Amino acid sequence: MWRTRAAAACVICRSLTSSSYGIKRKSPLQNLHLVSRSIHHPYYPSSKFQRPPLRISIQQFSSLNRLPLHKTKLLNVKHGYQSHRNFWLARLASRLLKVRYLILGSAVGGGYTAKKTYEQWKDMIPDLEEYKWIVPDFIWELDELVDFEKLLKALPDADDLAKLLPDFDKIGESLASLKGFLSPGSPGETAFRATDQGYDNDKQFKKVSDKEKIDQLQEELLRTQLKYQRMLERLEKENKELRKLVLQRDDKGIHQRKLKKSLIDMYSEVLDILSDYDASYNTQDHLPRVVVVGDQSAGKTSVLEMIAQARIFPRGSGEMMTRSPVKVTLSEGPHHVALFKDSSREFDLTKEEDLAALRNEIEIRMRNSVKEGCTVSTETISLSVKGPGLQRMVLVDLPGVISTVTSGMAPDTKETIFSISKAYMQNPNAIILCIQDGSVDAERSIVTDLVSQMDPQGKRTIFVLTKVDLAEKNVASPNRIQQIIEGKLFPMKALGYFAVVTGKGNSSESIESIKEYEEEFFQNSKLLKTSMLKAHQVTTKNLSLAVSDCFWKMVRESVEQQADAFKATRFNLETEWKNNYPRLRELDRNELFEKAKNEILDEVISLTQVTPKHWEEMLEKTLWERVSTHVIENIYLPAAQTANSGTFNTTVDIKLKQWTDKQLPNKAVEVAWETLQEEFSRFMTEKKGKEHDDIFDKLKQAVKEETIKRHKWNERAEDSLRVIQHNALEDRSISDKQQWDAAIHFMEETLQSRLKDTESVIEDMVGPNWKKRWLYWVGRTKEQNIRNETKNELEKLIKCNEDHPAYLANDEVTTVRKNLEARGVAVDPCLIKDTWHQIYRRYFLKSALNHCNLCRRGFYYYQRHFVDSELECNDVVLFWRIQRMLAITANTLRQQLTNTEVRRLEKNVKEVLEDFAEDNEKKVMLLTGKRVQLAEDLKKVREIQEKLEAFIEALHQEK
Repeated sequence: MWRTRAAAACVICRSLTSSSYGIKRKSPLQNLHLVSRSIHHPYYPSSKFQRPPLRISIQQFSSLNRLPLHKTKLLNVKHGYQSHRNFWLARLASRLLKVRYLILGSAVGGGYTAKKTYEQWKDMIPDLEEYKWIVPDFIWELDELVDFEKLLKALPDADDLAKLLPDFDKIGESLASLKGFLSPGSPGETAFRATDQGYDNDKQFKKVSDKEKIDQLQEELLRTQLKYQRMLERLEKENKELRKLVLQRDDKGIHQRKLKKSLIDMYSEVLDILSDYDASYNTQDHLPRVVVVGDQSAGKTSVLEMIAQARIFPRGSGEMMTRSPVKVTLSEGPHHVALFKDSSREFDLTKEEDLAALRNEIEIRMRNSVKEGCTVSTETISLSVKGPGLQRMVLVDLPGVISTVTSGMAPDTKETIFSISKAYMQNPNAIILCIQDGSVDAERSIVTDLVSQMDPQGKRTIFVLTKVDLAEKNVASPNRIQQIIEGKLFPMKALGYFAVVTGKGNSSESIESIKEYEEEFFQNSKLLKTSMLKAHQVTTKNLSLAVSDCFWKMVRESVEQQADAFKATRFNLETEWKNNYPRLRELDRNELFEKAKNEILDEVISLTQVTPKHWEEMLEKTLWERVSTHVIENIYLPAAQTANSGTFNTTVDIKLKQWTDKQLPNKAVEVAWETLQEEFSRFMTEKKGKEHDDIFDKLKQAVKEETIKRHKWNERAEDSLRVIQHNALEDRSISDKQQWDAAIHFMEETLQSRLKDTESVIEDMVGPNWKKRWLYWVGRTKEQNIRNETKNELEKLIKCNEDHPAYLANDEVTTVRKNLEARGVAVDPCLIKDTWHQIYRRYFLKSALNHCNLCRRGFYYYQRHFVDSELECNDVVLFWRIQRMLAITANTLRQQLTNTEVRRLEKNVKEVLEDFAEDNEKKVMLLTGKRVQLAEDLKKVREIQEKLEAFIEALHQEK
C-alpha cells in the first residue's frame, strides 16, 4: 500500500512539472522541494538528485515498511519487545518531524488545481513558433518522446487524490503519546542516538556529493560554453554567407552605386606611403599596426595564417623562411583572395594552385629583396587579404629572432633582425603580438626579453602561447603552463594572454582541419576543465577578435594626433620651399622626370633638323680620317713602288677590291653611328641659356649612354653600301678640269698631312735640332744621338740612289752599321731598319708632292691617256677615285641616318625613358639634390595628411 501511494505521488509531481513545459526548461525533480526530492521515486532511479539510501546501521532497525498506514494505534507492548517498539516510534517521529505529509498534501492540492486550470494556462501561452531557434534542441526532442496528453489523462480524479491524504486525527493522538516517550532518560533515547549517527554519516555523504556536484557543474558549464560557442560560430557562418551575398550583389552593380573604400584599405594605403617616406624632418611614423614577433619556428607565421584563414606563407622545416617584413592587410570581402600592392593579379585562396603560386611569389620577392651578402632585408612586402568574416587589421610579420648565426647566414644576421624588430616595436602605438612556443622551455625564450625592453608596462603587448597541445603532453606540471599564460615565468607584462593550437605540425593541413583539431583539443583539455585557462583565452578565433578590437581602439586613440603632427610638418616644408625656391613650382621626382622626358624627346627630334650638307661633310671627313692610313700605307705606297703605270693600276685595283669586300662597308657604318652619337650628345649636353636646368644633366647622360648601348645599325645597310662603294671605286673617268683640280688638292692635303706627321716622328727620334737646342736649352739623349747618326748615314744612302726601293737590303744594313761603328757609334740592325722606314717615308712623300705639282697641268695629257707624254699622273686618278667614293658613301649614309636611324634612335630613347620611369631606384639615383628631396617630402606629407583626414572622417561616420 505504501509503495502504491509513493508511486501515485511521483506521478503527481511529474504532472505538475510537465504542465509548464512550454515556459520553464528545468527537469521535474529540480522543481520540487528538497524534502520532496528525498522521497524514493521509482520512476527516476538514475536522477542525480535522488537521496541515497540510509546506512545499514539504520536499516537494520527499520520495520516501517511492515506497518499499516490507516487505523494504527500505539500498543502497550511487553518488556521483552520494548527495543523493537521504541525504534518503531522513533522512526515514526522522524517521519512526522520532517512534515513530509504536509508537503505531499500541498503537492496533491497543487496538482488538482493544475489539472483544473491547465486549459486556461495553455490558452495564455503565446505562440513561440517564430522563436523556436532560441529553445535548445533537446526540449523539442523531449516533446517528441513524452506524450503529455496521455500522461494527463492518466492522473487520478479528485476523490482518489483525497484518499491519499493521511489520517491527521490519528497522527495527533500519536504525537501526544510520544511526549512522555521522548522525555530525557527514556528508553527511546538510545534509538535517537542511533538515528543521529545515521544523520552524521548522511552529512559526510552530502559533503562528498557536493564535491561531485561541483565537478559535474563545471563540466556542464564547459559543455554549455562550447555549445553556445558552436551556436555562435553557426550564426557567424550564416552571417558571413549573407554578407558575401550582399557584397557579391554590390560587385555585380545591382544597387548601381560606387562602393567606397573600406576603412582598413584606406588605413593600409597610409601605411604604404609611410613605408616609402624618408623621415628627414623628424616626422616619425607612429600609426598603429600589429607587429608579430617571436623566436624562430615559434609559430608566428602559423598564427598569422590562422587569422588570415589561408596557408599563404612559404614553409620550411627548421630553416629561416621569413627573410623580410611582410605587411598583411586583412579586410572583409565577398571572395577569399590575396593581391600585392604593386600587382593587379588576384590569388584565389580557395584554390590550391593559387595558394602555391602565392607562396612561391612571396618567397621570390623575399629573396629578391635581400641584398648580396645578407640574409634578411628591411624592405617591406605589402600584401592584402580579403575574405568573408576576416577581422579588419594590419599585421606585420617580422623575421624570427635567433640566438645563433648558423652556416650560410651573414655574420650580422642576428643584429639585423634585432634592429628590424626594435624599429617596428619602438612605435608607441604599435601592438606587439608576442608569440612564444609552448613546446619548449620558457627559459630558452629570447623574444620576451626584447619585448619587455620595448614595452615594460605591457600596455600594448598581447602574449600568445602556441603549440599548447604539445606543451600539455610534454610538461610534467600543468601549473607551469598556467604560470606561462599568467606571465609569471617571464619578466614581461602583457595586456592579454592567449593559448592557441596551430595544427599537428603537418604543412599539408587545411585551415578547417586545424580549427576542428584546436576546438576538439580545448574541449577535452584539462587546462579548461581545471580552470587554468578561461574560455575567452583559447582558440585563434578569440585571439583574432581581441587583436582586432585592440588594434581599432589604438587607431581611434592615436590617428588624430598623428594627423596633427603631419599637418605641422607640412607647414614647415611649405615655408622652407617658399624661402628657397620662390619662383619654381613644387615638382616632385616623378613630375621632374616627365619634364626631363619631354626635353629629351625634343632634343632627339632636333636631329631631324640637321642639314644634309652638314651630315655629309661630317661623314666624309670622319670616314677619311679612319681610312686614310690604310689607303696610304697599304694601297698607295705599295703601288707607287712599281716600275710602270700598268703595274701601278693593277696593284691599286686589286687592293681596292679586297678593301671594299672586307673592311670598308663596316668601317663606314661605324663612322656613321659615331657621327650620329656625336650629334645626339651635342644636342643632349648643349646648354640652352637661362632655360637650362642642370638638375637634368645626370638623367640626360644616363639616357644617352643607355640609348647608345641599345641602338644597333641596320645590318642590311652594309650589303647595299658595299655595292655602291665598289662601283664608285671602279670608275676612273674624270669628266672635267674642276674634278682634276679637286683631286690634286685632296692629294696635296693628304700628303702634306702625312709629311708633317712623319717629320714630327723623326724629330722625336733624333731629338731637337741645333736651333731649338740653343734657344730652349735642351739637349739630346744618348739614344737620340745614335738615331741622329743613323739618320745622317741613311740620308747619304738615299742621295746616292734616288730610285732606292722602300726596303733596305741586308748588305746595306751591314754597311751602315759598320760605317757607324767606324765613327764609334754602336747600333742595332733593328734600329737601322726602323729609322730607315721614317727617312724613306719622308723622302717618298716629298717626291710625291713634287710630282703632284707637276700634274696640276696634266689634265690635258690625262684626256689623251698620257700618250706621247713622259708625265704619268695615275696617283692623281687614285686619289680622285678615293675622293669620289667618300662623297658617295657619305651621301648614302646620310640618307640612312635621316630616313631610318634617327627614327630608330628616337624609338630607343622612348623605350629607355619608359624603363627609367618604372625604375624608382634609377630615378632616385639620377634626380638628386635638396630641391628634389624637399619637393618629394612635401608631396608625400600632403598625401599622407589628406588620406589621414579622409580616414578620420570615415572613422567618425562609422562610429
